[in-house]
Amino acid sequence: MGALIWLASYPKSGNTWVRSFLHNLLRNTEQPADINSLNQFCLGSSSRRWFEQVSPVPLEQLKPEALARLRPAAQAKMTTVSPDSIFVKSHNHLGTWFGVPLHNMQVTAGAIYILRNPLDVVPSFAGHLGMSIDDTIGFMSTDGAGTKLTAKHVPEVYDSWSAHVASWTGAKSGQLFVVRYEDLVERPEESFGAMARFLGLNPDNERLERAIRNSSFDVLRSQEREHGFKEKPAHAESFFREGRAGQWRERLSEEQIIRILSGHREQMARFGYVPEGY
Repeated sequence: MGALIWLASYPKSGNTWVRSFLHNLLRNTEQPADINSLNQFCLGSSSRRWFEQVSPVPLEQLKPEALARLRPAAQAKMTTVSPDSIFVKSHNHLGTWFGVPLHNMQVTAGAIYILRNPLDVVPSFAGHLGMSIDDTIGFMSTDGAGTKLTAKHVPEVYDSWSAHVASWTGAKSGQLFVVRYEDLVERPEESFGAMARFLGLNPDNERLERAIRNSSFDVLRSQEREHGFKEKPAHAESFFREGRAGQWRERLSEEQIIRILSGHREQMARFGYVPEGY
């Protein structure tokens, strides 16, 4: 059995981009890896099929606390996929739900945590959720915020944006690699290269640059335009929207900016996200 490496983030913070980069880096082909085959390379922590394999009854018959108790066994089941390390996407905060850990550390080898300026997360997440900017700001400040059981997914437990970030980055660990979305945008070779080295990989410059190029936002958006992307919510116009830092300056009102800052200033300050003058 293998061990799990979490690719963790609050939603709309670059998780899919990182998954695509790692997929391209490991496949090492001239042509970009298909974005619709990401689930073959990286498991989803919220995929209900793992829970169905360890549940004695259909999931709909379980109360949330009973569903929560299945999580450690469901994640242990994931380790049977390969004898090597197994990447697993997670949007859950690093904590508990009904007293049960959201991440089974008994089967964990390490984690990569990607975070993004919440001023940019808000407009991107609003489009993803099909909600207004103001409602999304409220959602991101809600303690215990998350999703419900659906036909394909078990509930995800985000907590507030600040609590999510604090949970993953509050304590330093040699088994955890933290990277800002903005650094992936501005210094891709340095940031993606450090990520690869954290995983014990040492790609030469050509291989690293090809993986970065083949997972670029333009490539991902082009693939979605041509073939669709199965992770796109039905109500969203597209999954890959703008992929740049600083879009909040055109998308948010002064009042909205202040609301976000008032709710998340402490964690934003830790990572250099408080704009000058605020």
